[in-house]
Amino acid sequence: MTTALIAEDEAILAQTLANALHRLWPDLRIVATVGNGVAAVQETLALRPDIVFFDIKMPGKSGLDAAHELADEWPDGAPFPLIVFVTAYDQYALEAFEHAAADYVLKPVNDARLAKTVERLRARIEQGRTQAPAPDRPRDGELERAVAQLRSLLPAQHVPAEKLTIIRAAVGNQIRMIPIDEVVYLEATDKYVNVVTADSESLIRTSLRDLIPQLDGTRFWQIHRSYVVNVKRIDSAVRDDAGKLSLKLRGRGETLPVSRVFAHLFKQM
Repeated sequence: MTTALIAEDEAILAQTLANALHRLWPDLRIVATVGNGVAAVQETLALRPDIVFFDIKMPGKSGLDAAHELADEWPDGAPFPLIVFVTAYDQYALEAFEHAAADYVLKPVNDARLAKTVERLRARIEQGRTQAPAPDRPRDGELERAVAQLRSLLPAQHVPAEKLTIIRAAVGNQIRMIPIDEVVYLEATDKYVNVVTADSESLIRTSLRDLIPQLDGTRFWQIHRSYVVNVKRIDSAVRDDAGKLSLKLRGRGETLPVSRVFAHLFKQM
């Protein structure tokens, strides 16, 4: 039997979606309904449903962030669930997901549109059951491309016209001016970001999510939900016996993990 999990913070909308799924897919069993992104990741990892419906805007963790974390934490060898994003923004085009590891449905739930999603999901589930082995994670880059497309369509937020050239970090009673070229990597630590250079570490009070739009995307790559790395400081990407990637850096002794959804960045040219 095919199973699904619904992550939606509005109880009425969650029930509406569940009722519609029962009508359109009577054999689908909904194993859990949760109201925030943190619980969505926890319960999906615990229950391993075939399909997850993630509301894009949830308290604690957005559906997009939950999808990233889920792909990163998913156990090796377990079939990765099909992801459906639930959104109120009607400009999300279905064509964006034709070949991606995600689909979408609109709020309020419409049976005609949901029926198309159900048809696509059933076809993918059946294909997975007839073709062995089932994938243990999204195909390289698919989930990342779908999430990037969704982020680009979210209501525009203020983005500085000029990219950062200096990071100002408080060190005791001083403000340290760190040239952006000296940054080896940035690490998310709760409500702070650790700015790491070859010979120092400094905390700044901002989130990695807010900092990323201020960086030059050709020079700084996000490689994990917690790490952004200066491309020029990457020495090599190493794959272990389990297939997981990590980066060796110039000027630092530690290695950084690469999330599954960013592994496509390090394919051989």
